[in-house]
Amino acid sequence: MPHSLTADRSAIRVQPGTRGLLSTWLPVVIGLAVIAIESTASLSAEHTSRFLRPVFTWLFGSMTDAHWDIFHHLLRKTGHFIGYGTLGLVWLRAWLRTFAARTMWTRVQWRKNAAALGVICTFLTASADEYHQTFLPSRTGRFADVLLDTAGALLFTAIVALRWRSA
Repeated sequence: MPHSLTADRSAIRVQPGTRGLLSTWLPVVIGLAVIAIESTASLSAEHTSRFLRPVFTWLFGSMTDAHWDIFHHLLRKTGHFIGYGTLGLVWLRAWLRTFAARTMWTRVQWRKNAAALGVICTFLTASADEYHQTFLPSRTGRFADVLLDTAGALLFTAIVALRWRSA
């Protein structure tokens, strides 16, 4: 497990100043930028189908439009789940590193607080993303997608937490 997601805050060495701030929070900024890019009209289902379908046809053979529509939908939703699960881990890492020096918290409080904030930040990111999409004619903003995205963050964070328990 990467050192910044370990169960022991003494293993986390954050450099002071700008360098430490960048190494802690730049991955979050990059994750948010990826979400913002993916939230544009140019990556709507209509547009991703144009380049994904030929790839999948080449790999697996042709399929009917009805089958492609189902597969494409599931592929996009899986991408949401995995993408936001990963973003949840990036948020978790940043909060663990930020709170590593908080000696007034027990190790359990430190991990729980960082995990909770990671999931909350993912929920807020997903909410903002879906709200933004309501303004794009080729996109839809749905609370169900916010829940799916947050579920990804919850599962990925739970997997890390299970590793903490076994450490």
